[in-house]
Amino acid sequence: MEETRLDLSKYRMEKAKDDLGVSKLNLENKKFSQSINRSYYSMFHAVRALLALHKYDSKKHSGVISYFNQYFVKPRYIEPEYFMIITKAFKIRNDCDYDDFYIACYDDAKKQFENAGKFINRIEAYIKDIFENDEAPS
Repeated sequence: MEETRLDLSKYRMEKAKDDLGVSKLNLENKKFSQSINRSYYSMFHAVRALLALHKYDSKKHSGVISYFNQYFVKPRYIEPEYFMIITKAFKIRNDCDYDDFYIACYDDAKKQFENAGKFINRIEAYIKDIFENDEAPS
């Protein structure tokens, strides 16, 4: 595999983990909308880490999520629940960021944070499995 794709994937996964850490700090400091935002972006960057291995990216969030669904979830490499997690996170992040009257609460932020941690762990495990079984995409 090209070194640059692997490096890009690693960089994006680190970015995902950094955003998850910021989400936790925001949650602890009662910045619920900001926590939800960072939880979503942590998942988004984790998916982009995976997609880097396929030489795919999109400027649109919907494009990244759609590609993830088509090439990883539908063929059952990744369980469908992870597609549901990221699509729900995308919606609630949009509500927090763009709906003037949406009020984020602790429970929503905590759930998104927990889902993001689970999501990142699953994507990271999948990527690790690819390389342990020498099934790296070309």
